[in-house]
Amino acid sequence: MYSPMSTSSTPRPKRMPPEQRERAILEAAVDLARQGGIAGLTVRTVAAAAGVTPALVAHYRPSMDAFVAEVFGAIVGAEREEVVADGRAGTGLRERITRVVETLLDGDRDDVTLVWVQAWAAGARNEELAARVRLEMDLWQQDLERIVADGVSAGEISPERAEGAAWLLLATVDGMNAHSLVKWAPEDRAALARRTVAALLG
Repeated sequence: MYSPMSTSSTPRPKRMPPEQRERAILEAAVDLARQGGIAGLTVRTVAAAAGVTPALVAHYRPSMDAFVAEVFGAIVGAEREEVVADGRAGTGLRERITRVVETLLDGDRDDVTLVWVQAWAAGARNEELAARVRLEMDLWQQDLERIVADGVSAGEISPERAEGAAWLLLATVDGMNAHSLVKWAPEDRAALARRTVAALLG
């Protein structure tokens, strides 16, 4: 008696050009990380999110450590570009810095904060991720230093007061946002941020 061969319950992925498939896998991983952080990124979870087989994910991204670093960079890099562009739209140093800090502390970006916190921890075991974390932190510092340098050029802040301002701002933002993940932060983080900016800029 003829018995048909059993087939997998997983539907075959729709055929796509390689570039489109690669982009779809990356976008699925980014969406997954935004929902629950980068700690849950595995070949299988990304495959399930993208609707493809684990083998196909491994084909396009053979190193999971490198892929996690790539996903991290895509998420935090997009946020940095958005926030810095919005900040630069302000008038004068104080308004620009305040816009940046208030946006980062408005409570609507906890998904990105979780990605950052998990990356700091996972970077101790994943050097490719650690390198990307250092790069993104450097880029944040450089962007803030450019805004502050414009303020120095405009006579809005002295070079002495400007020195180290970017470091202090980043430390304040990172600390308060990380604390907020366990609900240990001021209820109005933005108000504290404004006081911090006022103290730093004089």
